[in-house]
Amino acid sequence: MATRRIAVVSAGLSNPSSTRMLADRMAAETTRLLREREIEVSVDVIELRDLAHDITNNLLTGFAPPALETAINTVVSADALIAVTPIFSTSYSGLFKSFIDVLDPDSLTGKPVLIGANAGTARHSLAIDYAIRPVFAYLHAEPVSTGVFAASSDWGGGGDDVAPLAKRVEKGAKELADAIARKDAVATGDPFDPATYLGEGRSFGHLLGGLAGE
Repeated sequence: MATRRIAVVSAGLSNPSSTRMLADRMAAETTRLLREREIEVSVDVIELRDLAHDITNNLLTGFAPPALETAINTVVSADALIAVTPIFSTSYSGLFKSFIDVLDPDSLTGKPVLIGANAGTARHSLAIDYAIRPVFAYLHAEPVSTGVFAASSDWGGGGDDVAPLAKRVEKGAKELADAIARKDAVATGDPFDPATYLGEGRSFGHLLGGLAGE
């Protein structure tokens, strides 16, 4: 059986980052559940902080520098995506949205997604459903029902006793593992073929044409 590939996108800005910590826990639990089913899995983690300048340059010029190009290909060619962002001003971070904006609108169609978010207070937990989930719905991805939210108290041991972070991670990871198991493995594309990350039949000319009026 082909190895299933999970791309993990972390939009945390600090180092160390609680966003990255949450992303790692979600990826580890999904991997554990898949391996229990005897499904091999590989995980590629993308730290958007390291690509911030490249993302801005791509938005300005329409061309992805090599590191960003590799990250884009990793995301769009994966069998599933785990996407985690900090919550700023009640919504996803600008860096997270900017990365989404450099993806081809059709590149995530049908891809299972597990959404995660973290913030200083649990009051922002609804941001997953009113801000982040609609973005992936617009892109025709298939986000699983459960989103995993972590507040600062979850890392300090004072989180919700009814649904502690570990339980929320387990529930979301199980839904993603189920979605991955139901789908055939994605064939590995040529990372140097624009069709791999721009979409079949598309080229940088299409991308530049689409940006010309912006």
